[in-house]
Amino acid sequence: MITILDNNNNRAAGLAAALSFVGQPAQVIAESEFSPELLNNLQEPVVILGALSQLNHEALIKSLPAVPFLLIGETLRPLLSLANVIGLITEPFSQEVTMQLLHDCQQYQRMLPGKSTQLNDAKSFDGLVGDTKAVKEVRFLISQVAKTDANVLILGESGTGKEVVARNVHLLSNRNSGPFVPVNCGAIPGELLESELFGHEKGAFTGAISARKGRFELAQGGTLFLDEIGDMPLQMQVKLLRVLQERSYERVGGTKPIQADVRVIAATHRNLETMIEEGKFREDLFYRLNVFPIENPSLRERADDIPLLLKELLRRVAEQGGSTVKFTDRAIDSLKAHSWPGNIRELANLVERMAIMFPEKVVDVTDLPGKYRYIEVEAYEPEYPEELLEKDVFNELFSDGFSDFEDEEETLEQGNAESGLGLLPDEGIELKEYLAEMEISLITQALERYDYVVARAAEILGVRRTTLVEKMKKYNLNRD
Repeated sequence: MITILDNNNNRAAGLAAALSFVGQPAQVIAESEFSPELLNNLQEPVVILGALSQLNHEALIKSLPAVPFLLIGETLRPLLSLANVIGLITEPFSQEVTMQLLHDCQQYQRMLPGKSTQLNDAKSFDGLVGDTKAVKEVRFLISQVAKTDANVLILGESGTGKEVVARNVHLLSNRNSGPFVPVNCGAIPGELLESELFGHEKGAFTGAISARKGRFELAQGGTLFLDEIGDMPLQMQVKLLRVLQERSYERVGGTKPIQADVRVIAATHRNLETMIEEGKFREDLFYRLNVFPIENPSLRERADDIPLLLKELLRRVAEQGGSTVKFTDRAIDSLKAHSWPGNIRELANLVERMAIMFPEKVVDVTDLPGKYRYIEVEAYEPEYPEELLEKDVFNELFSDGFSDFEDEEETLEQGNAESGLGLLPDEGIELKEYLAEMEISLITQALERYDYVVARAAEILGVRRTTLVEKMKKYNLNRD
């Protein structure tokens, strides 16, 4: 509702009549009768401010920051610097200019910070996670169409969550107390789809041993979601169009018409306009369904939502009794760089896989599958104290020596002879010194074989280059 506050009565009355003529209801209020509380009962109020004698223009505008103002007359032009002053109109009034400014006032109301927060509150939308501009636009479209019974067509790639959008339209509608019935048109053979949608009477065809309700009947008073509508056979498209036009249908094998009190939401990943050109989709059905289209963005178009999506997906994994994981910031940055051809479904699969591989642990870039690594980072390779390394070597040397006690001495002597290792003397040995000498011998042989090229020697010894350099320093094995 537009409120005109102007002491120039003739000008105010003429402007109100002109606005009403173009379908914009307006009321003229005398300055003496005006109070800010009058605007509280109006939905999305707009104030057109003209000449005043008692009220201060600037003080009034500043006292109502959530209300957009339009000003009349050049004398008020200095007030255009105030944030909630949208524009200025002058006599003679131009319909084109006035309508454009009123549209800008509507935008000011729609995008109010407090209203935007309420509109995009995740608690109001079931499963529709994200804070990017693309997701906020989808939420706005849902909130606008939900309160009507208009047919909705949801477009988007596979895995973007088109059913989530459809469920939110249903939950925010006046039909939310009724059923939400999804049907995947691509998963049901064409010859069975009619019976699936409209039901059948007993004996309607071979195997119809009893009457059965169809999905339209099950969705009575609620919402029917037709997923992958682009896969529906042409003959079924004709029958669906008839139901949408006449709002009634009959069961297969029946003659009694059933009224369809159902809201229809359809979805597809296909380009229906191209299919129309190819003769694979009916143009009249397309326009019947495409009353209110909603484009669901792909994950690569909303990559900044990945942290929020990860949090939500991990919450679901935990709810199902699975283990959870955490992702480092650079792992998340790497995931943002992926193109995500499978969209949110692909991300959900990755989260579940990581939760299985790294339960209750932290996942870094190097832990991600190869195709998700877009950041070059060096994998962390720990360096262990000498005591642990020597213990590991000792375990490897003797791990296979206790498997068979038959002919133990003969086997041990034969094995030692073949491997070049001496027998354990009766008086015993200093094992640490013995292993150190063996290590020196092997390192020396590797260095000599590759002419003291440390990288090659480290490779043949199966150790890191830095580890080999440290051992060369320790044993003083540098080339003289």
